[in-house]
Amino acid sequence: MKQPKGWHNIKLAPREKLLMFGANALTNSELLALFLRTGARGIHVMQYAESLMDRFGSLHQVICADRQALCSVKGMGVSKYTQLQAIGEMAQRFYSSHMMREDALTSPEITHGYLRLLLANREREVFMVLFLDNQHRLIKHQEMFQGTVNSVEVHPREILREALKINAAAIILAHNHPSGSAVPSRADREVTDLVVKACMFLDIRVLDHMVIGAGEYVSFAEKGWL
Repeated sequence: MKQPKGWHNIKLAPREKLLMFGANALTNSELLALFLRTGARGIHVMQYAESLMDRFGSLHQVICADRQALCSVKGMGVSKYTQLQAIGEMAQRFYSSHMMREDALTSPEITHGYLRLLLANREREVFMVLFLDNQHRLIKHQEMFQGTVNSVEVHPREILREALKINAAAIILAHNHPSGSAVPSRADREVTDLVVKACMFLDIRVLDHMVIGAGEYVSFAEKGWL
């Protein structure tokens, strides 16, 4: 939808703004307010949405926050909590459905968005593998290994065993950095090389290794490291 000059200066309620200018015209707080529908006692829904954004740091962290953290906020009852949980699940299924229909290599933004939903808010390192068919469409994702706040032990043979079981032709590796920085460590580079070499013997391609940080990611494929 074409947006007129100066649209961002027009003061409208989120619903009216969406109808006039499209959903992409809304700020994160306005999107959140639309889903919440009401604020807390004495607090307008927009003010309430903005306070949630300030408290948790981002829309993603609001949606991914656990029940105890969210429900400690004034006015955040079971109804609002379940709405936010449903939004997160809907987003995950949206990305999953796209990846099951499309080549993961031609949709890196979809792949990154999907992995960010799965990994960005985890407190410990998690090593995940996306298993793909011969057209690079998603068969399934699986958390293969879990570690500490700054490391995770990876066993290539376990990845190969799962890939053979479901007849995967290619894989994408991914893990998170709870510290927030997506810069790969030396250990990240070394384990990637090990997995690539192990997969070569079974003619399984490693298409990428994505490291997910806080609002950023590093793709080994984009860096030319694969």
